[in-house]
Amino acid sequence: MNNMDAGNGGTRPALLQINPADNVAVALRPLRGGERIRCGQVEIDIAENVPQGHKVALREIPEGGMVIKYGAPIGHVVCKCQAGAWLNERNVHTNLEGLLSYEYHPVPCPSLDSPDGRTFMGYRRKNGLVGVRNEVWIIPTVGCVNGIVRELAVRMRVECGAQDVVPFTHDYGCSQLGDDHLHTMKILRGMVRHPNAGAVLVVGLGCENNQVEQFRQFCGDIDDERVKFVTVQEVKGNEADYCMSVLRELHRRIQDDVRTACPLSELTIGLKCGGSDGFSGITANPLLGVFSDYIVAQGGRSILTEVPEMFGAEMLLMSRCTDRHVFDQVVALINDFKDYYLSHGQPVGENPSPGNKAGGISTLEEKALGCTQKSGTSPVRAVVAYGDAVTERGLSLLYAPGNDLVASTALAAAGCQLVLFSTGRGTPFGTFVPTMKISTNTLLARNKPRWIDFDAGPLIDGVDMHELARSFADQVIRIASGEPTQNEVNGYRDMAIFKTGVTL
Repeated sequence: MNNMDAGNGGTRPALLQINPADNVAVALRPLRGGERIRCGQVEIDIAENVPQGHKVALREIPEGGMVIKYGAPIGHVVCKCQAGAWLNERNVHTNLEGLLSYEYHPVPCPSLDSPDGRTFMGYRRKNGLVGVRNEVWIIPTVGCVNGIVRELAVRMRVECGAQDVVPFTHDYGCSQLGDDHLHTMKILRGMVRHPNAGAVLVVGLGCENNQVEQFRQFCGDIDDERVKFVTVQEVKGNEADYCMSVLRELHRRIQDDVRTACPLSELTIGLKCGGSDGFSGITANPLLGVFSDYIVAQGGRSILTEVPEMFGAEMLLMSRCTDRHVFDQVVALINDFKDYYLSHGQPVGENPSPGNKAGGISTLEEKALGCTQKSGTSPVRAVVAYGDAVTERGLSLLYAPGNDLVASTALAAAGCQLVLFSTGRGTPFGTFVPTMKISTNTLLARNKPRWIDFDAGPLIDGVDMHELARSFADQVIRIASGEPTQNEVNGYRDMAIFKTGVTL
């Protein structure tokens, strides 16, 4: 990375050229029209006011010319742009189109460090899995019983102050067909079997598509002492009172559970970004990439998802596939999701969001090249279907959309005990596992301390990546050992299920 001169005596460099091949640089502070800033061996005049995080042309780009960032094309300009021009979604358009054919050209991945023997304090479950929380979850099979589920959690808090009894409502479980119905069952199964839950109460109505007994069989081998199923239409009398008696017993059971030292190989982390900005691919996402490599080196698991936000950077992931079989799975992952867009009459490049654009991201390729940095440099070892649990150690790719809550829920259902969520715009939400927010810039961390758990912004000011990564690893281990994330402190915990079909 090439830090440019500050201009006008500022202490922070004014521009950052990420790759020597780039013909754009990122504004590290707001730039004023008419400013002259030295860039390497030349000086450029800033054509107009440019917001922080946005792109400036380092040299003239002819109409139709490629815009190069991260050393790769992120789109083309629709008009001639002079050096110093502000490049944004108005003058930069995507190069993405339909389905592509790919060839397997593997490249060697860097060697990872040896395991260092660090541990976290987790809950070892009967099936051998390890949780980082010990809660009672109330899960409805169908949205019709959401009211009962919420009532039960409120009653437990009033009765005994139980903050560790958590309801997770949703709107599905009935009036669904095909993949939609299967998606609902798979995500709920992932929750029932999740090690962060010390016990689970599943509440069904009785007439829904997602029948309780069928769902119980679908969940497979479970601890019958810790997972209970109730069909409220079959309960005589007050169904809430009956469920409360079951819930009290489940809550009593988890009181004897204790944390024990567990190796980092037992951690499965989910990698997610949302509300990205022009710094996402410079600070927070590379930081997550370093940490992902670290967890993989410890023998743990790391999962990258948001498939549409791989479009434009997918070949970088394909080149890291361990073999042709995994490569073919990644090709199918990308093209199947593109076909999903096209089958609904939507362009494959219909991204980024308004917030992304305001933060300095102009095209999906630009977003993808920053987004995929969360995966670090580790080999891609597996592709995981939506709603399935990860089995391979190392780095896996998960089929899920870019939507923040849908993708985060899918990561948690795949077995992630933690979701690491980078953001440049900020968001308060969390899914059903701790959702750690990492800000791309320090201003966001200062303005939203109730949302942000870790600030990656110091990387802009020259803090060493490995030094910051050590501090980040320390905090992740503290959270895995029980320290709450901000979304947990605020009680912001939700889940969402990917819907692709009709509703009856």
